[in-house]
Amino acid sequence: MNTRIVAVGLCAYLAVPIVMLVRSMTTTDSTIELLNVSYDPTRELYRKINRAFSDEYRETTGLAVRIRQSHGGSGSQARAVIDGLPADVLTLAMWADIDAVRKKGLVADDWEGRLPDRSLPYTSTIVFVVRKGNPFRIRDWPDLMQSDLKIITANPKTGGGAKLSLLAAWGSVVRSGGTTEDAEAFIARMYRQTPVLDSGARGSTITFARRMIGDVHLTWENEALLEARELPDELEVVYPKSSIRAEPHVAMVDAVTNAKGTGAVAEAYLRFLYSEKGQEIIAENFFRPSHPDVAKKYADRFGKIDDLFTIRDLFAGGWDEAQKVFFADGAMFDRIYSR
Repeated sequence: MNTRIVAVGLCAYLAVPIVMLVRSMTTTDSTIELLNVSYDPTRELYRKINRAFSDEYRETTGLAVRIRQSHGGSGSQARAVIDGLPADVLTLAMWADIDAVRKKGLVADDWEGRLPDRSLPYTSTIVFVVRKGNPFRIRDWPDLMQSDLKIITANPKTGGGAKLSLLAAWGSVVRSGGTTEDAEAFIARMYRQTPVLDSGARGSTITFARRMIGDVHLTWENEALLEARELPDELEVVYPKSSIRAEPHVAMVDAVTNAKGTGAVAEAYLRFLYSEKGQEIIAENFFRPSHPDVAKKYADRFGKIDDLFTIRDLFAGGWDEAQKVFFADGAMFDRIYSR
């Protein structure tokens, strides 16, 4: 491996704490502070969003805003907020994690309809990262069943991307004519070939790209493209024929913003994600923007997936049903992994 790239690139990009728990206050020396509680692979995105929003908000209102970030596995982050982490906004990996916070009375019941596109400013998907030259010739999900292949993914009990990876694999079987029994067998074998389950997506990136464990990494599209950009001589990205449409929703935590008086700023921050400037930053960081003109402009950044299905294409009950079937205590993942 090119040690210079590791020292200069990955140390700056990958060698960061998996979870950064930070305090949030209403003001510090007349500066309004917000806490954005997000999931693992959005660190770079929100550093840029935060700077751009703070500059624009100061120019238009004369007020200074500082946005602090907290990152980790999406499910773990939701639980942290439920347990008292004072988030002003949530930018988590999936609908179910925000709705879990809503069920505890911290987020308004109508949160999904308060912002455009069902509070979904960008989307993503799950793809593969392989070693340079793709020695196992991985092109699609069935290629993961090679007996000597080692798969890296995170723990779906704690990481949003890991849940999506499991569901993408499941969907690849049932949507190509396989039975639910076939899909469960595929998932069981996939995890038998997984030597490490990190708590979140960034931990899995470090395991695969820095520690050089595994032959294929199942991860977010943006994380995969960043890995390949950081280590172009070591890694490459493969787009499977089918995968799941990842929908990282955003929301205000009303219980916190009402108590702090930060609701107007928090809403302006989330609406900035839909602005042309915000959408450009989103696309430049390898997330798929919701604005059609920006999406068209950056279309060549993203690979083609023939069958990009949603959670409701798999389950009529959406995330509530998927959580019950796969990820609740004693559900399918626990049964598979215990075996």
